[in-house]
Amino acid sequence: MAKYLAQIMVMGMQVVGRAFTRALRQEFAASRAAAEARGRAGTESAAVSSLSGISLQEAQQILNVSKLTPEEIQKNYEHLFKVNDKEVGGSFYLQSKVVRAKERLDQEMDIQSKTEKPKDETTQT
Repeated sequence: MAKYLAQIMVMGMQVVGRAFTRALRQEFAASRAAAEARGRAGTESAAVSSLSGISLQEAQQILNVSKLTPEEIQKNYEHLFKVNDKEVGGSFYLQSKVVRAKERLDQEMDIQSKTEKPKDETTQT
């Protein structure tokens, strides 16, 4: 009886060990992929994110934009700024988040326009 109990425990530990190893490998692969994606995104964008304290994805979520188009950003910014105005019962904290999100998206559009200009100049020559 003790022999069977020991075998069951050993088999259970093997199953748990394999599952843990597989989970670690998946996590390492995901971490590596995320690091490569951050590297491709550019160091300038990462520097802006660290300075502004808000990531590009967070800014897009706050202003509810999927693409960086100035018209859509401005429209959503104006709406959210008015809705969160303290005089109409809004939150100053949320209003400041909206302002920071717009600043971050404006910075990202500047970065993208700077990187597109050299590409355009090299294709014209």
